[in-house]
Amino acid sequence: MKSLIEYAKENIITEEIRKVATSENVDTYWLCNEISKGRVVILKNKHHTVDPLGIGKGLRTKINANIGTSKGNCDISREIEKLKIAEKFGADTIMDLSIAGDLDQILKKIIDESHVPVGTVPIYAVASKHLEKNYSISQIHPDDLLDEIDKQGRMGVDFMTLHCGVNKHSISMIKETDRICGIVSRGGTIMKQWIKATNKENPLYERFDEVLEICKKYEITISLGDGLRPGACHDANDKAQITELILLGELTKRAHEKGVQVMIEGPGHTPLHKIESIIRLMKDICNEAPLYVLGPLTIDNAPGYDHIVGAIGGAIAALNGANFLCYVTPAEHLCLPTIEDVKNGVIASKIAALSADYGKKMAYAEKESYEMSIARKKLDWQKMFKLALDPELAMNRKKQTSIDEDYCSMCGELCAIKLNAIC
Repeated sequence: MKSLIEYAKENIITEEIRKVATSENVDTYWLCNEISKGRVVILKNKHHTVDPLGIGKGLRTKINANIGTSKGNCDISREIEKLKIAEKFGADTIMDLSIAGDLDQILKKIIDESHVPVGTVPIYAVASKHLEKNYSISQIHPDDLLDEIDKQGRMGVDFMTLHCGVNKHSISMIKETDRICGIVSRGGTIMKQWIKATNKENPLYERFDEVLEICKKYEITISLGDGLRPGACHDANDKAQITELILLGELTKRAHEKGVQVMIEGPGHTPLHKIESIIRLMKDICNEAPLYVLGPLTIDNAPGYDHIVGAIGGAIAALNGANFLCYVTPAEHLCLPTIEDVKNGVIASKIAALSADYGKKMAYAEKESYEMSIARKKLDWQKMFKLALDPELAMNRKKQTSIDEDYCSMCGELCAIKLNAIC
């Protein structure tokens, strides 16, 4: 059975390509060519009844929201509520990062309830199930990882973060840096611990061809994890990070040759002046594959406000080539996000994505901003509320004074727009 990339290479327009071209308002054959080159991916597992989602060059910047249980916070109904809030405020995808409870049932429930593509990090499930049985990380068998990927593929997972680039060589590079925070990726740390304990190579790297066979079977998009991403601005763009990135570039080429779609993750904590260079380097090394970024976080000392920090970094990253923003919530570095945190994280990322797309002169972003400007000029409050990213918040803030007045309480009757209209 041919994969989406293989169809695209033959210039065959599949239903998924046609749907994405329509939703993105782009030429179908242009999109087909971008997919064939690996510059665009379409998230859509063959077993998941969900609209296909395009991510990559020339398309709208997309947003992911992470949800999932943890020990002591294992209420699946609460996570489903987070899912619904994330979808309501514009998340394009959901990732289940659950590490506690019946992980298979939780994932099934999330897939069933989601109206958008769903992603996972399979190594989380494998490690969590081992620890639940009082086994050590070192007791994970390579087959456990491949079996979990296959099982999640059958369940309908659309994309997976796989830490294939954390291998013996890339880990060794950490000793040649002056990193403050070491490895901050949960998946990367698990993989490092397994490698050190067993003195064996990362099975996701060593058996990458088998991983590709599974992903091709279900049309799973691989998101090559940034296991050595910097966890402090001081650590950004160091030798360990770049070593892993070069490895991800090689794996991207192998995946494309086998007909498997790939995204690249990174770059983590990165000061503002280093974002453009690392984004462009990631694109160059990884054959312009779509970039999936967490943040980047541009400073380290804003706990409680990291959704703002992430939005600043995300806007700069997207303007320079990143295609997919993983939201950062106010709970980052502190605790499991609440429902309100999820909402604020999605909206912050939405602002970043819209800002970048407007900067790239994308028609949809220019249109949305233009329509809001016209509504403001006309003091058309109902239209303004309708166009707002958070209509309820905008309406409630206006109601704090008087919803009937055609001006707000900031300027009152000295409203510049109102006075300008009568001059």
